[in-house]
Amino acid sequence: MKTKKTDQPENWTFTHACDLHLGSPRSYRFDPSRNKNWATARHQMVAMDPDLILIGGDLTRDGDTHEWEYDMVSQDLESLPFPAYIIPGNQDVGNKHAVVQGGMDDGRDDLALNLRSDRLAIFASYFGPVCWTFMHRQVRFTGFYDAVFGSGLPEEDRLWAMLERLPSLPPADHHVVVMHYALLIDELNEADFDPTRRDEYLPWYFSVSEPHRSRLVDLLTAAKVDLVFSGHIHRRRPVQHLEGFRYFQAAAVGGRPQWDEKWADGDPTIGFYRCDVSKAGIEVTFVPVKPVSTETGYGPFGHPPRDERDYSVAWEK
Repeated sequence: MKTKKTDQPENWTFTHACDLHLGSPRSYRFDPSRNKNWATARHQMVAMDPDLILIGGDLTRDGDTHEWEYDMVSQDLESLPFPAYIIPGNQDVGNKHAVVQGGMDDGRDDLALNLRSDRLAIFASYFGPVCWTFMHRQVRFTGFYDAVFGSGLPEEDRLWAMLERLPSLPPADHHVVVMHYALLIDELNEADFDPTRRDEYLPWYFSVSEPHRSRLVDLLTAAKVDLVFSGHIHRRRPVQHLEGFRYFQAAAVGGRPQWDEKWADGDPTIGFYRCDVSKAGIEVTFVPVKPVSTETGYGPFGHPPRDERDYSVAWEK
């Protein structure tokens, strides 16, 4: 990890980005626009001279299949002039845990797509722990991959143990949380979703299920969290003021927008967040990626079964 800045003015900046979806022309699918958009966002961020960047998952297009994408992205992030604090996303290590096959009827195998401990361990070998908390300039930063909730994996127990310790840690001026799956779809007290129903699959797929959501919110409130960022949906929504904290459903940097029909206030603009810290608080500003790449590549979207992944179309063999 890079050394923190020694010249520390009273006001300082950090950034948040998610859903980079960086891919490789060696794959069965490749979209160069995602790599170009990240390169543009990276340049914009470097010009801001932030203390650090939080990356909220889905660094890769198919890191759960191609370990070389981990290597490619880790080298990119290591070359940044500031440290990156990273959590995985479903394209990196596997999806939210499913106990039944879902009702999407698009060929995906939800049970086969479940996240696994071995994928989490490989990801951690490149990017560090998949859940973490630390203090920087009297701001606490906490990050975790919320898809472990309900999985029964050892990583779930470790995450709950970390979250339960947060209220007893040294006090901070502010507390910022980064997660991947959406904390909610429409409201905190919404009923749980049934993934076997076609009309409820996407709400289930994109969000934290109960009872984990309620337990998580109680712990975030007890830990005096100020800001929560999530990704995964690739569609930004206006800030929501919840149980004592501001919740940002973030835009994607590299991935194409999804779920076009869901929200009238859903914004598909590609971009990231600039967060300016002062004694008064943390001011959060959305920064569009400009220009947005229009390059095209090849291959399917979604979660195609392995036997439908055609590597003969790869641009690099």
